[in-house]
Amino acid sequence: MKAFAQLFLSLDETNKTNEKVKVLKDYFINVPDTDKMHMLALFTGRKPKRIINSTQIRTWAVEASNIPPWLFEESYHVVGDLAETMALLMPGNEHSSNKTLTEWIAELNTLGDKTEEERKLWLLDSWAMLDSQERFVFNKLLTGSFRVGVSQNLVIKALADISNLDAATLTHRIMGNWVPETYRYEQLIQEQGAADDISRPYPFFLAYPIQETSEKQKSAEEIQGALGDAGQWQAEWKWDGIRAQLIKREGKIFIWSRGEDLATEKFPELHPFLNALPDGTVLDGEILSFQNGLPMPFNVLQTRIGRKNLSKKILEESPVAVIAYDCLEFKGEDIRTKTQSERREILERLQADTPYPETFRLSALINFITWDELAEIRGQSRAMIAEGIMLKRKSATYQVGRRRGDWWKWKIDPLSVDAVMIYAQKGHGRRADLYTDYTFAVWDGDKLVPFAKAYSGLTDAEINKVDYFIKRNTLEKFGPVRTVKPELVFEIGFEGINKSTRHKSGIALRFPRILRWRHDKPKEEADTLDSLRALLGE
Repeated sequence: MKAFAQLFLSLDETNKTNEKVKVLKDYFINVPDTDKMHMLALFTGRKPKRIINSTQIRTWAVEASNIPPWLFEESYHVVGDLAETMALLMPGNEHSSNKTLTEWIAELNTLGDKTEEERKLWLLDSWAMLDSQERFVFNKLLTGSFRVGVSQNLVIKALADISNLDAATLTHRIMGNWVPETYRYEQLIQEQGAADDISRPYPFFLAYPIQETSEKQKSAEEIQGALGDAGQWQAEWKWDGIRAQLIKREGKIFIWSRGEDLATEKFPELHPFLNALPDGTVLDGEILSFQNGLPMPFNVLQTRIGRKNLSKKILEESPVAVIAYDCLEFKGEDIRTKTQSERREILERLQADTPYPETFRLSALINFITWDELAEIRGQSRAMIAEGIMLKRKSATYQVGRRRGDWWKWKIDPLSVDAVMIYAQKGHGRRADLYTDYTFAVWDGDKLVPFAKAYSGLTDAEINKVDYFIKRNTLEKFGPVRTVKPELVFEIGFEGINKSTRHKSGIALRFPRILRWRHDKPKEEADTLDSLRALLGE
């Protein structure tokens, strides 16, 4: 654990890419192979199963800290992070431990067989043998809140440097349904490929946004200047669903989401068409709810996400289909190095042969000759229940991760309203002492009705100014939440809007974020609930 805690600290202390890669390489070189795999699992989102619940952890942490519960809670509100609060409040370690990361995780995994009292004694003993930094990282693992400020790409780069394998190969090998207890480091880095796993998906190719730094979209003229001849590109609608890879290998089928969740059982409607595919086929596409041949808004699909059991009612109200836009494997051959046009031709043949055209759909190509023509078509996006347009170079291979050059997403301008901030809450981590999480309201007659929360979109300088205002204009306190004098107005952007019975306003927004601080607008000129309802009607 000492080496892993030091790795976490070293990565947190630098923003320089080369230094982060060096730190990662040093870790890989100096720890046992089993620790390498556990670290890789943690850095790619494979967390240990939580056995002890948050209430028990907090209760036992108060006991270990030997302070009153109210003081622990006040400290937590100031620090903003439970794992860090517990690490700071506990006394110095009584004795040291040389257990490796692998050994600690193995013990965590055995807690399911222990009584509550045995878990408590184990946890108190564990805290007592860890120093403050080790305890902080250990608490992150314990509470399921482990996050690290380093991208998977950097981890892969470090591993590629010391294993002499290319990054794309390693990225593919860490995809899918593996666990560090059974997937060995030797398998990962062996020259001829990792142990076969017929369920393993490919790394997703991600589109780069046409406009990176502003919500204002580029014109057709700017697209022409950036991408050149329109004839070199194919255009498709950018669908708002669940990105997925659909696999048929050795008579078995698998559905993987982009977040590497195995979701095969969540979409039983797709099983017949998948089973009818030739063996050795992998498709890339978007899962959407469909009804009467038309895509439905994302919130309809959302009713199925997270449910353990899919009732007959859910299946009837939110039937799904896949809109396929790429083929990555055909007849057992990896065809990602073929051109976009060649892969499209194979995809079209597969779809033409399916007996299930209602659930296996093609992402239709948009016919256009000039960028001006495509820009006009793009204006129809919302009517198509789409987020904009995807642009793909016809000669492009299927690559790994987000890459500039060959796949672009040209999204439509977000919907927006001007709203008044009425509540605020402190952030986490480095922003734990700043109010960064805000609730916004619009007018309903002479009352302000909350309708959205947002915490992104402001610069650090703006956050400091808003924080200064909040601390001097707090009207009420409810635990960590502050009621704020309704004065500041912000433009709130969002991708979609739907009815909701769960919210007081009757409205739910998709991806709300702050577009700008409206210094020019008094609170009386903020938008109304009728404004939102009008957008809902559109």
